[in-house]
Amino acid sequence: MSKMALASVGGMSVDGMPGSGDADFADANRAEFVSGLEVEDFKPLTAQEAHALRERDPAVSPWWIVGLQCVAGLSVALVAWGVSGAVAAWSAAYGALAVIIPAALFARGLMSRFSSLHAATASFGFFLWEAVKLAVSIAMIAAAPRLIENLSWLAMLAGLVVTLKMYWLALLKRPKPKQI
Repeated sequence: MSKMALASVGGMSVDGMPGSGDADFADANRAEFVSGLEVEDFKPLTAQEAHALRERDPAVSPWWIVGLQCVAGLSVALVAWGVSGAVAAWSAAYGALAVIIPAALFARGLMSRFSSLHAATASFGFFLWEAVKLAVSIAMIAAAPRLIENLSWLAMLAGLVVTLKMYWLALLKRPKPKQI
């Protein structure tokens, strides 16, 4: 069987585009397909359109989420104090801090000038600061028994979990897009 016959088995060309299998036809078809997408489906936003989009669907500030985590951490510590005493309260507060401090570092890193230069640095900055956040969280949890005398693991876990759940609450309670 020739190359041309192999290329057009089943009415598909080698590159997956429908056609006779002729390479020139497939290349022309692909170019038409791609150029059609660029012209018809993608239109860059003007400055006014971008501003209107941001106004209609505002982003959630990472600092708002960190503040929400602080409130949740304080609440868990107060509940632990009322239920089990001071040791449980310190343990719960430390669990909350093991989420809040790394989240604040992450927010600060994402809001830095370097992380907003262009898409590549924003992507790199996101992954870098996420790695820093995870490393600091793990280090704080590992250091907990040495820092908190008579650590209550259950209370620390409660502080950690409740504070982590604030990401979901922030997602559910974020501002709704405005209808135009």
